[in-house]
Amino acid sequence: AVVSTQSTGRIQECAGMSYWETLKHLRISSLQRRRERYIILHMWKMHHGRVNNTPYVHFYNAGRLGIRATIPSLTTGATGTHQSIFDESFAVMGPKLWNALPARLNKLKDFDIFKVELSRFLTNFPDEPPVRGYTRRNANSILNWLEDKGWSHDEAMAQLEQ
Repeated sequence: AVVSTQSTGRIQECAGMSYWETLKHLRISSLQRRRERYIILHMWKMHHGRVNNTPYVHFYNAGRLGIRATIPSLTTGATGTHQSIFDESFAVMGPKLWNALPARLNKLKDFDIFKVELSRFLTNFPDEPPVRGYTRRNANSILNWLEDKGWSHDEAMAQLEQ
């Protein structure tokens, strides 16, 4: 169920709540969080050969960090516009989001269990998408939330495993 700010404003029980509070109250994710979840699910499917790996993402075992994905780089000399477009592409965002997962999660082999555990993992992060008229702490990506905490990957995973 995709819910916009316009739709949530019509729900009586949420009258007076901000969009962010409404999302939390209704236990639904923002469109942005749903997109990131979908990207991670697609990465899992690529890693396990369930879909074509057309962006040619390279997965490797990084020991205690679990299964990692190589983040490609754009050739030097690219314009800022091209770099921005490249950085937002699936080929870059997919591996970045995948690498934010704890090893216990990215090593799961059963897709249904992975989906449940991924949803549980994502609840560790506030879901405060950009909304006109509201000041936000960051761009709301799970990558931003990890960065805002100032945690290294290991510190983040230790905190989120608790």
